[in-house]
This record gives sequence, structure tokens and C-alpha cells, in this order.
Amino acid sequence: MTTVHDKSTDAPVDVTDPRLSRFEIVKEGARRDEIEIVTYESQFHGTDSKAEKRVVRNIALLFLIAGVGGFAFLGFYIWWPWRFELGDTLSDYYTPLLGISLAVSLFGVGFGILAWAKKLLPHEVSIQQRHNDPSPSDEQLITGQTMLFVADELGQGVQRRPLLKGAIAIGMAPIGLAAAAPLIGGLIENPHKDDPPIMFSTGFNKAHNGGNLVRLTRDDGSPIRPDDVSTGGQMTVFPGIPGGATNEWADSPTLLIHLRPDDAQLTRENADADVRNKGSMWGDYVAYSKICTHAGCPASLYEQQTNRLLCPCHQSQFLITRNAQPIFGPATRRLPMLPLGVDEEGFFVAKSDYKDTVGPDFWERP
Repeated sequence: MTTVHDKSTDAPVDVTDPRLSRFEIVKEGARRDEIEIVTYESQFHGTDSKAEKRVVRNIALLFLIAGVGGFAFLGFYIWWPWRFELGDTLSDYYTPLLGISLAVSLFGVGFGILAWAKKLLPHEVSIQQRHNDPSPSDEQLITGQTMLFVADELGQGVQRRPLLKGAIAIGMAPIGLAAAAPLIGGLIENPHKDDPPIMFSTGFNKAHNGGNLVRLTRDDGSPIRPDDVSTGGQMTVFPGIPGGATNEWADSPTLLIHLRPDDAQLTRENADADVRNKGSMWGDYVAYSKICTHAGCPASLYEQQTNRLLCPCHQSQFLITRNAQPIFGPATRRLPMLPLGVDEEGFFVAKSDYKDTVGPDFWERP
């Protein structure tokens, strides 16, 4: 495109005249806005010059890199092992690979667009005076035509450069699929296929212990007797199954609390008045999930004098004596209570799994 030196005149132009080209309407809009188009020219000498072809190849390469990154993201998302396993396993690299592949894809698109704007589009220098008055209808038309003109410039640039057309298609399609994959992927796998369903059971489910009741243990796997927790004290406990204190059962940490007699009586009355928590206490002991129902942080700060359990992340507070109902902060659902019992050897056991789902709300929670 040749250089344009625009000198505004006072003669008005009818922008609805069908004989006007889109660029002439754009020029008229610039004139009305007191814009002087100093330069509007192609960055290359002639059409399909070696320099232009080199720039087109580089931009196409960037879009192709974006496409490769997008396809890699989809591949990792669908086929790479993602379930947590103990030790150094391939699942440890699932999230990093998703992040790296998506970053490569997005950077490819970003640098491709920047290179297109800086190296391929015509070079323009315009000077405009500031205007504060509202625009009349014909100037709105001019603005619309200006936007269409820019779109035409881009479209024509793609049409006469088949390499760019293919590179954009190959590069952008995987990014669209990558954006849709997490939304669709979560609907493909049935969350209830396991027995028991993974979203509705923890390590305290006896199905994970050969059908036997699961003991409450310390992080070293040693079982716990009632005498191990002093009055007014508390202890973090885990399911007594293989890996019970590891991330394999990250939904299972529980706070075992030995209440004072008066507090225990009030807690028992409130628990027995609730159909799901009835009979879940053992003596003066109560156990609640340690996973905050707001965002999954550890609700572990126990105030003995007020019987409040605090979550340090977002300051949610739960009242222990009232079925761990939230009384402050963003949490809206109570902490699930673990039904307690003692086995023949005098060790704490879970009489059943939690009767409410643990952790933050999710769309399928009953």
C-alpha cells in the first residue's frame, strides 16, 4: 500500500454515497475528527517480497507452536495418569505438564498476534486532537466502517497468504478445545463408578478396611484410647488403614475433642436432636471433619473456653456444641460429625463413615 499524506479540507463528504470506498469513508472520519493521517503504507516493497514471506513464515510458525501446545494440553489432560499415587510416579507431573503445555499455546498465540501487528500490518502514523462532545449518528457510521475496514485489512491479509490461514486454523482450534476440555472432561467420568463412590466416602468407610470398623490413629499409625486425650484437649486423627495419614486420604483428617462434662452434655443434646448426628458421640468425646466446608482448609484452631473451631484461612468459625454449625465467616455448611465408638481392645473406632460429605460444597452434593 502506498504512502498517504492526508490534507483535510473543509468540503463535507456524504458518507452514505455508495460510490465511496471504505477507505474513503475512513479518511472522511479522520478529517471530521481533525485527524491527520501522516503515513499509511505497507511495510514491504511490492507484493510477496522475500521479506514479507519471511515474516509470514515466522508468524505461521508461532501459530503452529500454539497449536502443538494446545494438542499437547489435550493429550496430557485425557491420557496422562492423574490419580494420586504414593512415591515418585507419573501422576506427580500431571499438573505441571498441563500448565506448561497451555502456557506454550497461549504464548504462541500472543506472540503471533504481536508479530502480526508489528511486522505485517501497514504502518500508520496519525495525529488527532482530543474531542469531548458526543458523536452524531453519521460519525457512528464512520466508526463502524472504520472497524470493518480494519477487519478487511486483516481478512485480505489472510486470504492472500494461505500459509497464515492454515497456521491460524491449526493453531487456534486446539486452544478452543483446550478451553472446553476441563468443562466437558468433568462430565465424562462417572464420579459414582467406584464402590464406594469416591466423592461420598473417606478413609473411615469400613469398605476400605476389609469390612471391619476403622480405628482412629495418630499420624504414625498408632491407635488411640480415650485416656490419650485430656479433658478439654483435642487431637488430629486419621483412619487406621494403609496410607491413612497420607495425601491418598486427604479428605479424612479429623479433630477428636474431649469436651468438659457440661459442654459434652449440651453437645450430646444438640447432636441427638439431629437425625444425622444422633448417637455419634462416645461419652464426652466428639469428632468433626477437619476439612473446612468453605474452601477445604484445615479448620484446626480449637478454642476450649468458647468451644469454637476456627479456620485460619478465611476466618470461618464453627460452634462445636451445636453440631459444628458455622457462626462466623464465609462457610455456610456445618462440619460433618464422625460417629464414634470403642472396640473390644479399648481403642477408638469410627462406627461408620461420615453421614455428610466432607469438604467444600460441590454441584452434586445432596
